[in-house]
Amino acid sequence: MTLINSRFGLALVATISSAALSGSVASAQALGPVRPSGPVEVNGIAAKVNGHVITKNQISFMLAPVYAQLSAQFPRRGPQFDAKFKESKSNIIQELVDRQIILDEFKQLGAFIKPYIIDDEVKRQIRELYNGDEVKFREELKRSRLTMDGYREMTKEKMVVQSMRAQQFSDAPPPLPNEISKEYDEIKKTLRDVSKDVITFQKIFIPATDAENPASTPDSQLSLAESLAAKLSNGADFTELAKANSKDAYAENGGLQENVPRPDLSPEFASILFEAEPGKIVGPLMDPQGFTLVKPVKIEYGPAPALDDSVRSMLEERVRRKKTSQQYEHWIQTKRKRAMIDLRE
Repeated sequence: MTLINSRFGLALVATISSAALSGSVASAQALGPVRPSGPVEVNGIAAKVNGHVITKNQISFMLAPVYAQLSAQFPRRGPQFDAKFKESKSNIIQELVDRQIILDEFKQLGAFIKPYIIDDEVKRQIRELYNGDEVKFREELKRSRLTMDGYREMTKEKMVVQSMRAQQFSDAPPPLPNEISKEYDEIKKTLRDVSKDVITFQKIFIPATDAENPASTPDSQLSLAESLAAKLSNGADFTELAKANSKDAYAENGGLQENVPRPDLSPEFASILFEAEPGKIVGPLMDPQGFTLVKPVKIEYGPAPALDDSVRSMLEERVRRKKTSQQYEHWIQTKRKRAMIDLRE
């Protein structure tokens, strides 16, 4: 098994039990998607805002990429996993609540987003969250029992809210040229064409079960990967450990894989590796086949867009948003107090 074309099982977060989230890898021998053993709720109400329903499916879908990345990053789950997961879920629920408040507040304005703009935003999300893999994106829609029309509606609502917020605080001081340049320098990496990212790395792959050791279990294999990570952090040679321990076709070459395009990696691994520092050990990372230690050697990022009119307009909006953040927070807090909010999650 290699990192190339690895595919994670994305669990439906809304149906995961607390035991599954906090248990060790030994409690999930297959290392695959976590599935509920009892009856499955087709869809449930997570919250109501002024009578409008926010469903558990909406939250599940938005959490799926986060859960997949955290699952890879924290094979034993544990307190750090739980804390990050809880924070992400809370932020998503608050985002959806605030979104509905603002939609209600401005529904009389008849805000309109052109369909092609919504399509472009959906394509951007598929590219950035799923490495451009539309098949995997649609699979996750299906798991979360969301239709493409439903997802486009969610995207449209988010864009309407952004537009409404910009209109509400349109009297903010205009951004200065140096503020635009500074904002561009700070975020141009995030604006890049991630599909053009390329990475060279070394890796050690430890399978979930070892055919040469019938007594091996996922838990013992994870312990082995963790012991190798400790050796590497103490200065052991990655190449030698890969040759001696890795169980894949690249072991003889010290685990080296050169110039791997980002789309050839699973989205979860890509999200972690392209944020890593070259030379630093990453892992053990988990996928359904086993555990992987990675040492990024060289990362080449895709090109960032030029500072043209469209990019400049977006940057101006970001700068205005920063300038009005305190004003906005006061405004939305006032609206929250007046809204009828029923949280059930």
